[in-house]
Amino acid sequence: MMRIEKATLKDMEQIIPLFDQYRIFYKQESDINGAKEYLTKRLRKNESVIFLAYHKNKPVAFTQLYPMFSSVSMQPFFVLNDLFVLNDFRNRQIGEALLNRAKEFCMAEGAKGLALETAIDNPAQKLYEKLGWKKDIDCFHYFWTPE
Repeated sequence: MMRIEKATLKDMEQIIPLFDQYRIFYKQESDINGAKEYLTKRLRKNESVIFLAYHKNKPVAFTQLYPMFSSVSMQPFFVLNDLFVLNDFRNRQIGEALLNRAKEFCMAEGAKGLALETAIDNPAQKLYEKLGWKKDIDCFHYFWTPE
């Protein structure tokens, strides 16, 4: 039995281990205290929206959305920045359910849409495309980092 809920500060202890595992997956060092501080700030300041997926009342996956704005369309949209499912729970449509919940939230908020970025070799691209996401072929994304 799976359920998805929008997380609040009271869910912090359930989010932190998943967020830490997500960061480790992307080759970052484990940092439970840093994760707690980071996520607490995001939720307190309403700077992100987190959805938690539970399997039999155990948190097994999450997605995190960040609000953004488009000057050209003069509309808000969300960046789906994080999506993570514990290894033992992959290939059970949990990621798909989280993506669909994010889409429902976006529509309920009256947002223009959802954006996401993924690695060129990420096999999840097939899932994104199956769920109606379109690969942007009209523009490049650039990123600047101070030296």
